[in-house]
Order: sequence, then C-alpha cells, then structure tokens
Amino acid sequence: MALDWTMLDARHQPIPLRDESTIMSIDRDSQVEFSLTIPDAPPSGTAVTGGNGVKKMKERGKLWLTNQRLIFTTPKEGKIKPSFESLSIPLDAVLSSKFEQPYFGANYLVLDIRPSPGGGLTDGTNVEIRFYDRGLFEFVSFLEKTRERVLYMRRQAAMDDDDNLPAYTSSSSAPGASHSYTDTPPGYVA
Repeated sequence: MALDWTMLDARHQPIPLRDESTIMSIDRDSQVEFSLTIPDAPPSGTAVTGGNGVKKMKERGKLWLTNQRLIFTTPKEGKIKPSFESLSIPLDAVLSSKFEQPYFGANYLVLDIRPSPGGGLTDGTNVEIRFYDRGLFEFVSFLEKTRERVLYMRRQAAMDDDDNLPAYTSSSSAPGASHSYTDTPPGYVA
C-alpha cells in the first residue's frame, strides 16, 4: 500500500497496470470517505517500543476496485490541498477486513493493511471506508470476492513454482554410492 503513488491521467483517474481491469468504480467526487490511521513508526535499532502517537488523515473522493488493487483519489480541483491525493492498496496487502454497523451513523468498512516499503505508511495502518450515496454491501461483496481470487491465484503460482523444482534422487541410488554411513550416532548400527 502506498500513499500518493498512483499514476493518474489528465482527468485525475488511475492509469491501469498491465492486465488490470476495473470491476467497480464510484467516480463522482466526494461520494466516498477514506479515513487513514497511521501509527508512529515501529521500533528501530535498540529501542524497545515505538512512538505512541498516530496520524489520522481523512479525505473524500473517488474509488476504483480493480482485479489487482483498490484505488482512492481526491478531487483535483479544490481550495485546500488534501492531506493525501491518492492511495493505492494491492488486494494481497489487505490483511483483514471488518464490516462495522454502528447503532447511529452509516455502515463502514475497516481494512488492516500491510504497507509497501517506502510507501509512506507503517505497520498497523488501517483504513475506514464510508459511502455517502449508496449502501456498502455490494462493494464489500465485490471486494471480498476479488481479494479471495487474488490470494487464490498467488497460492496457485507458488504451488506451480514448487512443481518446477528438480527431481530428488537419493544418494543410495546414485552410481557407486555406498550403503553404509560414516557419521552415524554412537550405538547406531546401519
């Protein structure tokens, strides 16, 4: 996940990555609210604990769900400079999701995120997503199904890599190999 790393076109929309397709978009300005909570940096060096503060950023803007990532952008026209202009979250960087239904107020989604190295975020970062013009159920369903598909494809790719390992041959089947071991434990008879 990276802050302000999304490549945007002249219309302030994300430029797709290779083999990326849009699944869902909410592209009317200010219909989605992203609240980003970034804890202080984790401990470094010989420090036992990190800082105890958090940085909170909240913006309203547009949202895209693709087959590879979740993208949020703020409107490009505005009187006040936003606290962040874009947020790109690879779907395999979503560690957990939680659908919240408060007694008072709108439903929202909380995502715990694994930050990208050098992306401007730290471990423990989370995002709250609220919609102002529609319900959240359809989006949550699309997000979870797409995320499951991405994780499944990653697992399949890892298993395919395991299938390409060289075949194992035991040392006893090699020509000229001896069947006795020279470094057996004491009292062991081979």
